[in-house]
Amino acid sequence: MDVMTITGPQRSAVVVNPVKVPDLDVLRRTVTDALTAQGWPEPMWLETTVDDPGAGQARQAVRDGAELVLACGGDGTVMACVTALAGSDVALAVLPAGTGNLLAANLGLSGDLATGLEVVLQGGRRRIDVGAVGEQSFAVMAGMGFDAHMLDATSDTAKKHIGWLAYVAGAVQHLRDRPMHLRITLDDKPSFTRRPRTVIVGNVGRLQGGMRLLSEARPDDGLLDVAILSPRTLRHWAALGWGVLRRKQRVPRMETYTATRVQIRSKRAQPRQLDGDLIDPGKDLLVTVRPKALLLCVPQPATDPDLTHDANAVEHDAHEVR
Repeated sequence: MDVMTITGPQRSAVVVNPVKVPDLDVLRRTVTDALTAQGWPEPMWLETTVDDPGAGQARQAVRDGAELVLACGGDGTVMACVTALAGSDVALAVLPAGTGNLLAANLGLSGDLATGLEVVLQGGRRRIDVGAVGEQSFAVMAGMGFDAHMLDATSDTAKKHIGWLAYVAGAVQHLRDRPMHLRITLDDKPSFTRRPRTVIVGNVGRLQGGMRLLSEARPDDGLLDVAILSPRTLRHWAALGWGVLRRKQRVPRMETYTATRVQIRSKRAQPRQLDGDLIDPGKDLLVTVRPKALLLCVPQPATDPDLTHDANAVEHDAHEVR
């Protein structure tokens, strides 16, 4: 796994969702002071809008010469920036501000702004794959079914007060929903039918609350990891959850696969999500992988085996980029 080290200051831009930030002035002052103290130029500041959650702002930052975009908002803001920056040489940094923060969780980051800025200034950069659904890209996972139902049922007010635990309440409301009727095709292999509760297509493996669903998922292997979850009863859900928590090789009521192209077709429209952000319901979810399309700021030295250095890897390649 290649982690590059960037030395010297970079031109940067902050794409911020002002709704997710308690005090925008404090944020601007904190970020600007941290960067300029290390000799970096003052960053550009671009606020998201209801109509544009961050993709347009990130593209504008690139046009204006930014070498680094800092995304400060929820999962929707981060995903919009991933979509805009994938395929470019402009790096993305995550400054957690929302509740889900799926990419931040997979980076091993807390919601602490100072930690996020430290990662930026350490200079660790790593190229990771992204998944693509239509014109949108994601860094963590896409899903159809129960997981999207859970997101839709989760109260914004509850998320503000109790954080990721609010998703539990949303999940409970849909534990007894009917299974889906799906036809799934992986690459050019013969399609097969299933009646699952949800299908997750992941680039990395951690869910809200740090639960690791896809134990073999790696962000730079050029593959998507697929989990098909088919519990029928509350007992099934309990066995599945316990198996995931225990990190068992074989989890009851869960099948896993890998592919570079995943097509999921349903008999009726289903809720869908990308990186913890709802997209329009649909009968079809086609996911492809874009290998090593995103340059991401990562902690250095390693703290997490998913998106930072793998401490157990045999080889470590360090590159100085100037």
